[in-house]
Amino acid sequence: MTGKRRGRLRAATLGMALVTAAAPWSTAPAAAQNAPGHKPEMTENCPGLIASGPSRFKLATPASPHSVPLKAALNADQVRITYIGHSTFLIESPRLVRIATDYNDYVRPPVLPTIVTMNRAHSTHYTDNPDPGIKHVLRGWGPSPEQPARHDIQVADVRVRNVPTNIRSWISGGTERHGNSIFIFEIANLCIAHLGHLHHTLTQQQLNEIGKIDVVMVPVDGGATLDLEGMIEVLEALKAPLMIPMHFFSTYTLQRFLAALGQKYDVEMAELPSTVVTKTTLPAKPKVLVLPGR
Repeated sequence: MTGKRRGRLRAATLGMALVTAAAPWSTAPAAAQNAPGHKPEMTENCPGLIASGPSRFKLATPASPHSVPLKAALNADQVRITYIGHSTFLIESPRLVRIATDYNDYVRPPVLPTIVTMNRAHSTHYTDNPDPGIKHVLRGWGPSPEQPARHDIQVADVRVRNVPTNIRSWISGGTERHGNSIFIFEIANLCIAHLGHLHHTLTQQQLNEIGKIDVVMVPVDGGATLDLEGMIEVLEALKAPLMIPMHFFSTYTLQRFLAALGQKYDVEMAELPSTVVTKTTLPAKPKVLVLPGR
């Protein structure tokens, strides 16, 4: 058996433990309304299948992609995504709810977010000292390996929930259960997933819980997180129309990821770190959109 094959088996083994329900582990105040319990079926989970019910938003003529300034007002069907750097994005909703992913002490957005999400793998993905002005701090790990984080909150026009995954233990080399979370943001009829510091391919139960995804932020370093072959397997399973790379440490690692995709997906290199996404402007053929870090 080759070393590459053994690595793939280890990555898959990390994902075999199914997610179990546990008490919430969140510093989100009571003002955030807890949404109903997780729906296990993919067809009901995310607004990707919005045609099954009436839309909550009136669709407006979309703005030209990649040309909207950071502070420009958004229409009711728009979401602005800005790549700050490493694994941190600023996601903005039409009602000015601002979300910072993998919020940490080193890479932070230029504005105070309303909601921050974190993951445990490294200090560049979390902080023990978030800005006290942040209203909702959502950690992607629970109080113990047997108690995964469970978040499902509604803030204005944003719903945030998570699906726990395992990580490698950097001390023992084994598996640390539920040390990472895939956070899902439901905004303006879109379902946006941030894979965090994903270390393994996904089980069918996790895929069902994630649901139908429109946009996915994917770590592409190919080593510190999941290897490239495994990450491509995850992307093929998620089937998101728009994929945004993150967590690449150099142009080399980014280009290696893009080359590994072969002719399967279109690739666009954006000039600006921000893009405005709507349901109606999602690419017909799956596309990788590379945003330059700020």
